[in-house]
Amino acid sequence: MTLFAALRLPGEILFGKGQRAALGRIAARLGTRVLVCTDSRMSADPVFRAMIADLEAHGLAVRIDDEVQPDVPRDSARACAEKARSFAPDIVAGIGGGSCLDMAKCAALLLAHGGSPSDYYGEGKVPGPVLPVIAVPTTAGTGSEVTPVAVLSDPDRLLKVGISSPHLIPRSAICDPDLTMSCPASLTAIAGADALTHAIEAFMARTREPSAQLAQDHVFVGKSALTDHFAFLAIELLSRSLERACKDGSDEAARADVMMGALAAGCAFGTAGTAAAHALQYPVGAVTHTAHGLGVATLLPFVMTFNRSASLPELVRIAAAMGLSGDGQGPEKLAQRVIERIDTIFAAIGIPGSLRELGLAEDRCDWTAEQALGIERLIKNNPRSIDLGAMKQLVRAAYDGDRRAVG
Repeated sequence: MTLFAALRLPGEILFGKGQRAALGRIAARLGTRVLVCTDSRMSADPVFRAMIADLEAHGLAVRIDDEVQPDVPRDSARACAEKARSFAPDIVAGIGGGSCLDMAKCAALLLAHGGSPSDYYGEGKVPGPVLPVIAVPTTAGTGSEVTPVAVLSDPDRLLKVGISSPHLIPRSAICDPDLTMSCPASLTAIAGADALTHAIEAFMARTREPSAQLAQDHVFVGKSALTDHFAFLAIELLSRSLERACKDGSDEAARADVMMGALAAGCAFGTAGTAAAHALQYPVGAVTHTAHGLGVATLLPFVMTFNRSASLPELVRIAAAMGLSGDGQGPEKLAQRVIERIDTIFAAIGIPGSLRELGLAEDRCDWTAEQALGIERLIKNNPRSIDLGAMKQLVRAAYDGDRRAVG
């Protein structure tokens, strides 16, 4: 296959200690009236208040919506936009975790085009540019600061839903690892495991036959030379520092590695997409009511085992990213060591070793497989083809915590 690459990113990415102080200048270049989406905890933080003061010092009128809820309920997104409409913002800033950033994207979309979030569910339904978004993450995991996706919960649907469009990619991403220093160990673990799963699934994603239409017709186009570059960096940083950041939240170097890893993983999967671990998490999360990052990380070693035969070259490169020496070992042995290393990292930071531990009821295993197989945009990205029988076997192995049972 000829060399092919595709990549969609914000117009500006700033990373580093203290970069949050650039918010006012960046916003002033984009407009004069800013809607800030955050949650009630963040809005009371002195660091947040300092960022708001910076916006005002640069001449911007500011409206704060601090009612962001986890998983962005559909109606809360519509309410946020409607309450802000009379303010007439020309910029939307998300400051906080992934839900705050997703709310900012939804508000920017609805303020520009009207309607309800449900009008835009799926891929490519956004008709044109939205208000410019500035994303300032305070956790390191979702990568929403650089991706074309906003995830919501809909009371009329059991599974969470996504809006996917290149128009949702933030105009600017400001990633300051100091903002993650107060993140508790449990959230650091879940978010970081989510980021590592993003990176690995993007790196192991199916390679599509390139054409001039591929990136025009699809938001997620499979792995390519450029997405691999970012995924490899993310795997390297997260595998060396995620445990350290969870054990000692004051470790600035580890915090920076994890935030850069999450950012790089977002740069990768925002174009490449993810695969079966994410497809399975949608139904698993719906019935267990557990965090997204917890679910995808629990599933990842089992999905990697299933995909091993189709992704040996990628697994060998992942071994190099993780610093695992080959020592004359063949690809199969290196692949096994990579999966074992993932197991070790996740066990050390408290990720469950099975779907049973996660809380999935045994009688929901087949249903989970059926629901996951229906999420075509993710299943078609999986490097190894999977039918219902194989999916049921994979879910059963993950439920029992037995990778040897993966087909």
